[in-house]
Amino acid sequence: MRHRKMGNLGWEVSEVGYGMWGIGGGPGNFTGWDYDVAPHCLDEAVELGCTFFDTAWVYGRGISEQLLGALLRRHPDRKLYVATKIPPKNREWPPGPDDTLDDAYPADHIREYTYRSLENLGVPRIDLMQFHTWEDRWAGDERWQEAVTDLKREGVIDAVGISVNRWEPANCFAALDTGLIDVIQVIYNIFDQAPEDELFDRALRDGVGIIARVPFDEGTLTGALTAASTWPEEDWRSTYFCAENLQPSVERAERLKATVPEGRSLPELALRFILHHPAVSTVIPGMRRPPHVRANLAVSDGRPLDDALLQELRRHRWDRVPAWWSG
Repeated sequence: MRHRKMGNLGWEVSEVGYGMWGIGGGPGNFTGWDYDVAPHCLDEAVELGCTFFDTAWVYGRGISEQLLGALLRRHPDRKLYVATKIPPKNREWPPGPDDTLDDAYPADHIREYTYRSLENLGVPRIDLMQFHTWEDRWAGDERWQEAVTDLKREGVIDAVGISVNRWEPANCFAALDTGLIDVIQVIYNIFDQAPEDELFDRALRDGVGIIARVPFDEGTLTGALTAASTWPEEDWRSTYFCAENLQPSVERAERLKATVPEGRSLPELALRFILHHPAVSTVIPGMRRPPHVRANLAVSDGRPLDDALLQELRRHRWDRVPAWWSG
């Protein structure tokens, strides 16, 4: 496993991390979770060199955090970096156009969910606490600034981040201007290349860590979806892959498959594309089965994409805007 710097924090983290949404289960998430298999996946990731784990309170309403806490206790000799997220108080993903900071992240809510996460994780300090949604119009409000500064001063969080809304990678620049944000988590993959336009240059210039999430576009870039794919109603993908999105996603994935060299896979190319960019600190695929853990972590072998293939993948950029179904 190769490691990269997380901005200016002084951390060396595995360049392939672990996204823990899928194993958390619960309403509004992914169906098909298995709490018996999940610990084995997490343990195997640690044994293969993964050191960065990204979770959130909303993933199973604390269950994903508890799974991570148990992992930490099983591996007390390993330095594993813990990242979690404060849910918006009004449970709006993303925030509405009129939502205020008081609606989403009042100071007492920031404190309450920090301490909830500490309890779920069973740790005295969280390496990275992130806002799970964001609107840059809140950036100048001193109340969130004071809240996170106080939590840092108290020693219960080490760093602060923002998980920016889907397809809005620049919706954090005012927050970065405050100097209080250490890490940005953003959707970045073969389709969603917009973070390269502005955000990544800013991150490299200012020493901001970048967590690349949704590397497989919620499944499209695994190459396993078809126009007939369906999910249970309670599965988040049943909304995301509505008629407006499923067919064009499958069509684009089919065109992309033609670029995959013999002996390689589309998921492998998807991860290698993300890791080609020096601004990326870590990529966090979701992994619910041990074979997925082994395949994804094996990509960290230091073998870059050749220039011709990289340029071919760039031609598959797909610029989208937030929609009612995209979350």
